This record gives sequence, structure tokens and C-alpha cells, in this order.
Amino acid sequence: MRRYSYSLLSKVAATHPSRIVSGFCFRDFVSDIKSITPNKQNQSQLSDTHHHRHHKPCYRTHGLILQEIHQFQNNPCRNLSSLVDQNPRKSKKKERSEIEDEFESAVSTEEIMEALEAMKSAFGNNDVQLGWAYLKVGLHLDREGENPEKTLEFANKALDVFDRNNKVSLSVAMTLQLMGSACYSLKRFNDSLGYLNRANRILSRLELEGTVNESDVGPVMHAVQMELANVKTALGRREEALVNLKRCLELKQYVLEPDSREMGVANRELAEAYVAVLNFKEGLPYCLKALQIHEKQLGDDSVEVARDRRLLGVVYTGLEEHEKALEQNELSQKLLKKWGLESELLRAEVDAANIQIALGKYDEAVSTLGGVVRQTEKDSKTRAFVFISMANALCSQEKYEDSKRCLEISSGILGKKESEAPVEVAEAYTEMAMLYETMNELEAAISLLKKSLAILETVPQELHSEGSVSARLGWLLLLTGKVPQAIPYLESAVERLKESFGSKHFGVGYIYNNLGAAYLELDRPQSAAQMFASAKEVMDVSLGPHHADSIDACQNLSKAYGTMGSYTLALEFQQRVIDAWESHGPSAHDEIQEARQLLEQLKEKAQGSSCNDEDEVSPRKALPLPRSSDCALNRR
Repeated sequence: MRRYSYSLLSKVAATHPSRIVSGFCFRDFVSDIKSITPNKQNQSQLSDTHHHRHHKPCYRTHGLILQEIHQFQNNPCRNLSSLVDQNPRKSKKKERSEIEDEFESAVSTEEIMEALEAMKSAFGNNDVQLGWAYLKVGLHLDREGENPEKTLEFANKALDVFDRNNKVSLSVAMTLQLMGSACYSLKRFNDSLGYLNRANRILSRLELEGTVNESDVGPVMHAVQMELANVKTALGRREEALVNLKRCLELKQYVLEPDSREMGVANRELAEAYVAVLNFKEGLPYCLKALQIHEKQLGDDSVEVARDRRLLGVVYTGLEEHEKALEQNELSQKLLKKWGLESELLRAEVDAANIQIALGKYDEAVSTLGGVVRQTEKDSKTRAFVFISMANALCSQEKYEDSKRCLEISSGILGKKESEAPVEVAEAYTEMAMLYETMNELEAAISLLKKSLAILETVPQELHSEGSVSARLGWLLLLTGKVPQAIPYLESAVERLKESFGSKHFGVGYIYNNLGAAYLELDRPQSAAQMFASAKEVMDVSLGPHHADSIDACQNLSKAYGTMGSYTLALEFQQRVIDAWESHGPSAHDEIQEARQLLEQLKEKAQGSSCNDEDEVSPRKALPLPRSSDCALNRR
């Protein structure tokens, strides 16, 4: 992705010549503003033909990196030495100066390491110059990207020096950002989060105190915020990552023209992040802003406009404004065809078919997809994804045999792609499993979910997806009567989703409820009551106490207490069920009547009357997990 402009960093160096920051380059910020020439932008657009996935923009920064060693405009070590070494002998000064020059002029890893050894001999362990030297080595290694362990080692050495000087400074924040980046590369996400949060606190303090110019803090702050978004996304905390991505956009607004092309791309990328969490309403204004900027700067027929319109079609699909979605998709296809972007055009055609399915135009969708199939290679991922969409259209028409044949073709292709594109294949397996569910082919669905889960367990960044697939697998095992097998998957899902989304996420509530049903099935009513109570607590917070699923959780809790013989508690929660349904008014007449009948049965049992109709007092087996279009969107 784009790097922080060297021209902007040079400005930082001019105001603070003692800082090594003049040679730093921050990835994923902005490219050189001066290099943008509006009259020539359309000519350069075709050079960027990589796939802009609408759901997972790349947030990788790789930390603060050195652009080129010879680009250093100042000698930070020499400037700092005047503050540290009060009365050096003249010959010693010359020696240190020569060593610093050699270190500053070193370019290759071998030269830098050799010069560092000389620095270590000439400077004390607590010397700030040595801290800067360690940081420079770490940044150089980070740019090389081959040895994050070594990068982290030198960043740690730099931090030890800076910390011993007891100074909260920009240099400390920069070092912590580098450590966070290295830990991200090593998939040590919790460690990365700790370093980045500390860096963020330091930068916020410097900004508040006004001891450092905003132009100095801005680039480092952007790098920290972008890396925080990376780490939180990897941990499945995508909602939290959006806060950091919004902050990145705000920081770009300080250095970019409001209607620059790069601001357009930045707005689109934030819209993509919202689409990734299925928050289409929040993503819409950013997508529209991107389109507005690109139309103004590049014209109505540019590649960037084509990409904006394709994403806008996805957003409108998520908002169930399918006619608008189809209109934007058609406009996008015309532009993509004009610019010869065949791969993106195929994906746009698949988008169009999915919109047609949503509109109930199944025959048109099948026809569209048939045309796409003829343009794909026999064993390509795109072909596999097209057959999944075709299976969806045929399933919607209840042409189950044809649908299953499409899924079999897709499965045969994807089985060869698991190592090449593990996440995409796992998402596809999950989507296929949902189609098998619809066709009541539950064993086939379970088999595919197990394959999906096995893949996701090898990808640390997909913790949230692992939790979701595990939850669905546990639910299907419950439905098929495999209760002992279901429990480990459900318990694992709870832990994964709590870690990814927090303990009060509605998905956690559904899993608690299903665990309660499983424990009750195994004649463990106390454990069941604990799970139902947890489910109710989560759903009351996330969905509200009057939501139908929250009421069902309360109903199950009442029945569990009844099974245990704790009739006082059972009656209390059953009354809450009645009160909650009554708040729905006449539309909940049947539910109110059923709840009142159960209350009477509980009263009879509490008074010692016999009630042998076990089916009427047993809790519901499980709450179905909400179906999600996340898999389909992710492949866009």
C-alpha cells in the first residue's frame, strides 16, 4: 500500500533536526502529494490493477521503516552528543564524529551491523545516540521484512536505552510502534497490542502537552493507529478496529487536500472496512464520498469510479436496496469493460447475479452465472465461487439436485486450493454448508464445516471466523442428536467469540443458550441453568429484554429451574416471560397464551400436583444461529 510522503517527513526534519525521523518512511499513510497530477491520473490508473476486495482492505504498515540511509538530512547522534557529553577531549570528539558519520552512511545490512559495533564501543550503554542507532537498525531490518525476531531484538535494546533516560518522547513512541509491528509479523497479537497501546498513550500525552509539533506526531500517530487496526482485525475485534481506521482518515485530512484522489481511496477503504462487519449503513456515506471525490478529480469514466460504484452496489445489496445495487453494478461493469479489467469485471458480474438472486430473478441469475463460467479457467477459484452462487440460485428455486451438483463441482476445485488460499476456501466451505442446511442435507453441512474449521485453526488472524464456524457446527450437531460431540465445539466457540467480540456480543448469548440445551439433554440441569442465565444476561444487553430471542432465553431459564425443582425461581422467570410478550401487544397473542399455560403448569407442580407432560415443560432444544451473508461478501 502507500507510504508516508518523504516530502512531508523532510518538513518534520527541518523543524527538529536532532531527530532521526527525517529519514523515516511510514507505510500505509500517503504517497507524495506533489507526484499527483490531475490531468494525467486516468493514464496511470491501469497500473493499479490489483483486486480491491470490498471486505478486507489491507491495513499492514510493517512499522516505521527507513527509506534510504543516504537520504538522512541530519546527524541526530552528533546533535544529541552535545547534550550528553559535557567535556569530551577534542580527539575523542573527532573519533565519535567519525563513527557517527560511518554509521549514518552505512546502507547494506552488513555495513550497518559493522558500524553499529563501532558505535557500541564508542558510546555508553545509556547513551541516547546508541538508542537511536539500535532503532535505526531495527527499522532497517523491518524494511527488509525477513527477520521480525531480530527486528524486535534491536527495538527492545533501543527501548531499554530510552527508558533508562526516563523520557517520555517521540522516540519511545516510534520504538514501541516498531515493536508492535514486529510482534504482529510474529503473530504475537496480544504483545503487539500492548506495545501499540503504550505508544498511543505517549503520543496522546505529547499532543495534549504541546511539547512536540503536530507535524511530528501525526505520521507516528498514523502508523500506530493503522497497526492497531491490523492487530484488532487479526484478533477478530473488527468493530474496535474501525475506530482506529476512522482516526487514520482524520489524520490524513491534515496533510491531504480534501478532494485529492488519495482522500477518495481512503474513504473507500473505510467503507470496505464497514462492509467487512456488515455495517452497510455506516459504510454508505464514506463510499458516496469516495465516488464524489473521484468523479470530481478523475471524471465519470475512471477506474477509481468503477471501483467505487462496484462497492456501492455491494453496500446497497446489504441495505436490501437491490434496484439501486443493480444500477450501480451495471455502471461499474461498463467502466471495467472499457478499461479492460477482466478479472474485476468477472467479479462484478457475479455480484450482479447475487443481486438478481436477492430480487428473486433466479433464471436471470443462472443465465448471468453461466456466462461467467464460460470465461473462467477449469480449476480456478473464480469458477468455484461462481458455481456456489449458481447453487444458491438453484436452491432458491428448490432445484436441489442441480444445486448439489454445482456444490460438488465447487468442492472438487476448492479442495485443490486449500493451501493456496486457506481463508477464502474456508469461507466458501461455510457458505456451501449453509446451502446444504437449506436442503436439509445436515451431514454434508457438518462435514464441510469441519473442513472449514480445520483450515481456520491454522490461521491465527481468523479467530473470529473460527468461533463462528465452531458455533454453527455445534448447533448442527445438537440438531442431529450428537449432543456429546456438540458441547466441545460450543464451548470453544464461546471462548473464541468472547475474545474476538467481547463477552456481551449477541452471538455469545446464542451459544450459551445452545449449551444450556445440550447440558439439559445430558441431565445436567444445574449447568443448563447457569448457561441459560448467562444467555439471558448477554441477550438483555445486546438485543434488549423484549427481543424474541431474549424472551426465549428467559423461558428456557424458567423451565430449567422447574426441572431442578426450584419452583420459586421458575415462577419468577415465567412471569417475566409473560410480561415481555405482553409488551409486544396483540401480535404476540399465541406466545402469551403459551407462556400463561406454562405458568399454570409450574404452579401445579409447585403445589405438588402431577404433571406428566414432559414435552410441555422441557426447554427448546436450541436457538438457531443468525444466518449471515458474511461469506459471500468476503469473497467479493
